[in-house]
Amino acid sequence: MSFLADRLQRIKPSPTIAMTTRAGQLRQEGRDIIGLSAGEPDFDTPEHIRDAAKQAIDAGHTRYTPVDGTPSLKQAISRKFERENGLDYAPSQITVGTGGKQILFNALMATLDDGDEVVIPAPYWVSYPDMVLLAGGRPVIVECGIEAGFRLTPEALEAAITPRTKWIILNSPSNPSGAGYSHDQMRALTDVLLRHPQVWILADDIYEHLVFDGFRFVTPAQVEARLIDRVLTMNGVSKAYAMTGWRIGYGAGPEMLIRAMGKLQSQSTSNPSSIGQYAAEAALNGPQDYIRDSRAAFQRRRDLVVAGLNDCPGIECPTPQGAFYVYPSIRDMIGKTSASGTLIDSDEAFANALLDETGVAVVFGAAFGLSPHFRVSYATSDAQLTQAVARIKTFCQGCN
Repeated sequence: MSFLADRLQRIKPSPTIAMTTRAGQLRQEGRDIIGLSAGEPDFDTPEHIRDAAKQAIDAGHTRYTPVDGTPSLKQAISRKFERENGLDYAPSQITVGTGGKQILFNALMATLDDGDEVVIPAPYWVSYPDMVLLAGGRPVIVECGIEAGFRLTPEALEAAITPRTKWIILNSPSNPSGAGYSHDQMRALTDVLLRHPQVWILADDIYEHLVFDGFRFVTPAQVEARLIDRVLTMNGVSKAYAMTGWRIGYGAGPEMLIRAMGKLQSQSTSNPSSIGQYAAEAALNGPQDYIRDSRAAFQRRRDLVVAGLNDCPGIECPTPQGAFYVYPSIRDMIGKTSASGTLIDSDEAFANALLDETGVAVVFGAAFGLSPHFRVSYATSDAQLTQAVARIKTFCQGCN
């Protein structure tokens, strides 16, 4: 009998964390490494949010809170949904967790039975399939290639749904592609879902505020009110307010689901950080200038990276609508050999050779379920991005 649980064999370590860790190790060895693998804003948390956390400490707010969030934070989240999305969620319909990842994990663990299916458009965030597998479900991967703008079509969604389908996960704007669904594109998907009442929608809106060129963000419950009783709308403060380390995510949905998620959380982590919750409250209630300013910086960086990568031989880089990633195709690089003699027979080989030969860390596309691509996070300085793109161009020019 094995000591470790069989369920661990279903999943793999996060490839994005693995690449970031490897880049960090090489940097400690003295290598000149430019890390473009981590999905983390390089800005500091805004000052008024940090001040609110300090004040919470000084006021003694360092004890346990209700398991799934303080009443005042839930009120702030409720106001956020009404103000920004036109959604009416009572505090009893809101749950707060240790990051958006816990909200997703709790929802899937609380609802999936063995063999239940979850439709996941690819490319996808690396954790979605593994969470489904841990919960005993079956990921149903639907490839959404570059020709489709990395978006799920209503026809592909319809074809993927079976009587065992319990959830679909929609992430807009997307990690890793940055693709977003317009109102009409989202409406086409919700029209399909109206015909399948057994299917719930898990809306991952974590990049809601990082949209460019006038793109208008929408979330499924906002587009189709008749679906609100089977939508979990997930969001958080990590990306919008540069609060990745504060670990506060939240979700809103039917009370039955929210209670079930709270029950699970009560026997796992219990409440998220009390200090983090007070900081998140300040983020949601306070001035929103940071979002506007950071969005402008990310759009400038996006344009720099897209132009630079499209100037690299063998790379095609679409322009994303949001988030802080690009997801270039390297299909014209497959079969070539790098200057140091590495055969580029996959996007993983490309990413490893790029790191070894140039010191630029990216994440290979197979980790996100769609090859041959790689993901670049442009959540770093313009100077670092300029240098990284130049190194990638030199690398591509040296392949033959």
